[in-house]
Amino acid sequence: MRLPRLLRARVSREPAVAVSDPRFHDWETVSTFEDAKTAVAWRDQLRGLGVSAACVADHELDRTGRGDVYLVVPPAEWSAANEILDNLG
Repeated sequence: MRLPRLLRARVSREPAVAVSDPRFHDWETVSTFEDAKTAVAWRDQLRGLGVSAACVADHELDRTGRGDVYLVVPPAEWSAANEILDNLG
């Protein structure tokens, strides 16, 4: 099934890794990764379990998606996210 045109446009606006995004400035880091693919997979696991999570970076990643990628959550969800990551890892 194809996504409606308007929905596709909205989905594509949010990058997998937000670079220098002020919305996540006060969020807490729960893990650090060297590539976007791995970070996004862990982010999706947390989101699937009901934890708000995002992948952020201070600088643009290289063309292969490598760089310092931080998995972050709101301060109120830090404890739950750490517990989940400990049990999944």
